[in-house]
Amino acid sequence: MKLVSLILTTFNCKENLEKTLQSIESQDYPNLEVVIKDGESTDGTLDVIRHYQKVSRYKVEWASVKDKGLYDAMNQGLVLSMGEIILFFNDKFTHGQVVSQCIHAMEREGADGVHGDLVYADNGVVKRYWKMGTGKIRNGWMPGHPTLFLRRQVYERYGGYDCTYKCSADYEFMVRILKDGGIRLAYIPEILVEMYYGGTSTQSAGAYGVSVREAHRALAANRVKFPWWVVFLRTLRTIPQFFPRKKSIETK
Repeated sequence: MKLVSLILTTFNCKENLEKTLQSIESQDYPNLEVVIKDGESTDGTLDVIRHYQKVSRYKVEWASVKDKGLYDAMNQGLVLSMGEIILFFNDKFTHGQVVSQCIHAMEREGADGVHGDLVYADNGVVKRYWKMGTGKIRNGWMPGHPTLFLRRQVYERYGGYDCTYKCSADYEFMVRILKDGGIRLAYIPEILVEMYYGGTSTQSAGAYGVSVREAHRALAANRVKFPWWVVFLRTLRTIPQFFPRKKSIETK
């Protein structure tokens, strides 16, 4: 079975890291590598990592060195990893078969990657439900990066994350790889990941404003036509997420 690298980035996030690692240990996929890039945490995060390396049934690689922020840490984690398939993961899987389900979908469809739905949750209460579906970047669609498994060759072909973005380097990366249709994704129409509520682009109205400006920049830099129109369409797709029909997490 192909080696899958789950790349985690950490900085003073002891409690959430413990939950994430428990979620990883629940997976039934046997060939996982857990790569943790820490930014010199001081809150006990390193103790959690050291303990996890001793008790995990998976191979664990980690490093704690300074970085220039989230996206630099992600790039460093990518360098540390060895897997044929990559997922950047800092949240929780909704059931124990997520990784195996995603890898099987990729192999069955001969796809370059796979993605699914996700929720933002606060103590199990759904605050936002991101139902992905399929579509095109120019129509305002985008997959949820926390669910996005990709073959390593995609990173080798397109490069990593642009650290000049404050909160939208993941979006710029997805625009870069998906705008021309050269990368094909499988889609699993169910909730795969529960995100901790309050990401870098959703903490406040000001942060969301930065993400909108950076989204326009990402589209323009990748020569997507009518970038402000695409940003508008993306916003229309985003609004219904804040009125979820699902109010709690359903797990298998």
